[in-house]
Amino acid sequence: MKIFRNIDDIKGIKNAVVTTGSFDGVHVGHKVIINRLRKLARMIGGESVLITFHPHPRRVLYPETEGKELLLINSQREKIELLRKAGLDNLVIINFTKEFAQTTSLDFVKKILLEKVNAKKIIVGFNHYFGHNKEGNYNSLHDLAGEYGFEVEEIPEQDIQNESVSSTKIRKALLEGDIQRANAYLDHQYIIIGELTHGSEVCKNLGLPTMSVFIDEDIKLVPPQGVYAVSLICENDYFRGMLNIRNARTHYQPHHPDTCIDMHVFDFEKHLVGKTATIFFHKKIREVKSFSNQDEMKNQLIMDRNMIDELIY
Repeated sequence: MKIFRNIDDIKGIKNAVVTTGSFDGVHVGHKVIINRLRKLARMIGGESVLITFHPHPRRVLYPETEGKELLLINSQREKIELLRKAGLDNLVIINFTKEFAQTTSLDFVKKILLEKVNAKKIIVGFNHYFGHNKEGNYNSLHDLAGEYGFEVEEIPEQDIQNESVSSTKIRKALLEGDIQRANAYLDHQYIIIGELTHGSEVCKNLGLPTMSVFIDEDIKLVPPQGVYAVSLICENDYFRGMLNIRNARTHYQPHHPDTCIDMHVFDFEKHLVGKTATIFFHKKIREVKSFSNQDEMKNQLIMDRNMIDELIY
């Protein structure tokens, strides 16, 4: 997948089939659109293209209201990886600013979709709006198509709604700690990509060493406090583990400074510290607990590990 972070750098895209949107979560509904892009691109010997925006438009346009509390399922790095796995050919990431927000829908079509991307087909989801004041939609694209020589297609509502999913539903499930429901909506496991650092000395002394997980984007949605069954891939090596989230960010405390994510990796390897891992969430197995002594804590952690041992093979 080719990634363009500046619209002036876009070049070499052949017979582009294009869509736009946030695609947070890259969930099953998004994959309906991506698969349609890929199919149409193959039919005309072209390439699929997604144009997305960073930061999220709501963060820029409504920084003290909607944007302030906005949490996203994926960091930008995670979204890029998921789009790559979905088979997208080209990703264009436009720096979203208040100035860019003034771009009219006509200018967006002419100056970006046509002049920069050279779009042959433009695909939009149902009820999709774009451009300043959301003045652009399928109907306006349809009106422009004949004049400017491109084709436009709207993904029917039932094709996406039949998947019974939305990013809002996924965020709600994650904020409730319902990992299995979120994973079903996503059609893949919820992930955190982060750097592994040194963990708790207490757990190390108990013979169950941990590593902390550092997330580099404060807009990333983190599930609530609890212990989770996880697996991870780090430098192509696969591990299982249990992950503990304490003082987690919630809908009401989206950027809690004391969020702590510790993970005990089965068959622990010291060389993982300092590396970046992709962590896959399988299930929340319990709430956080307070322990009266270290023996009680160790016994509970061993029980957690045994449970996860049976859950993840």
